[in-house]
Amino acid sequence: MSTVTAPARFALFPLRVARTAGLTPHLVRVTLTGESLAGFVNGGLDQRIKLLLPLPGQSEPLIPPGDGDFGWYQSWREADPRVRPVLRTYTVRGQRRDPDEIDIDIAVHGDLGPGSRWAATAAPGDRVVVCGPAVEEAGGVEFRLPADPGWVLLAGDESALPAIAAILEELPAHLPVRIFAEVDGPAEEAYLPAQRAGVETVWLHRRSGAPGLTGAVRATDLPDGRPYAWIAGEAASVRELRRHLVGERGMDRRAVCFMGYWRAGRTEDQRAEDGPGEGGED
Repeated sequence: MSTVTAPARFALFPLRVARTAGLTPHLVRVTLTGESLAGFVNGGLDQRIKLLLPLPGQSEPLIPPGDGDFGWYQSWREADPRVRPVLRTYTVRGQRRDPDEIDIDIAVHGDLGPGSRWAATAAPGDRVVVCGPAVEEAGGVEFRLPADPGWVLLAGDESALPAIAAILEELPAHLPVRIFAEVDGPAEEAYLPAQRAGVETVWLHRRSGAPGLTGAVRATDLPDGRPYAWIAGEAASVRELRRHLVGERGMDRRAVCFMGYWRAGRTEDQRAEDGPGEGGED
């Protein structure tokens, strides 16, 4: 009796930088290309991918061996940090065919980490590897809009803006949306241009001493009706806002999707060594 092996949901895609563009003072778009993208299946919305970057002195990342969807990931965790590639998670902002390209919008804050440094200095031809979806509905998309929601809440910092922008493009035109975005200053607002009627954005500028996400949401009268909330950004801030929405606002916890995209004082490499990241729906 023969068995049929299901195709891998995720694959490693060797790619190179096609071009970069500064979108705001703290957001850079890196466009990647390569023949392997013919097999890349973007799930849209907040589709996340793993980006593997070479270490200084390497022309391309050294990919650990492994079988299946994430066999390489276990090998990466066990590899010598002095030679293994830098690992970061980002949102696919867009995908195009002919030529095959994907856009990744990356928050940069000076020389604070290898992902930020790479995005700020990336040049055409630089080689990277992406772990991403190879089949429809492979996973990595957390935004799951329920049937007939009354309105949608989107909240996050700069790291969440690419996903917020992608989600907005796919929401029904009649659906009311409230956005709370915590950014460095007013120049970052250019990332989300004027939206359709029914979409309201509250910008929170750190430099002006604006309240954090939870403080701003707590002080706002939210619409009536059954909501669906999506929150992403710094892990502690995300947890605090989720507690407010569920504990104080009485939202159904199953209708609050939350992801800690990063954690203050801790790199993604350190988090990955601990195992799967936090976030999701419960």
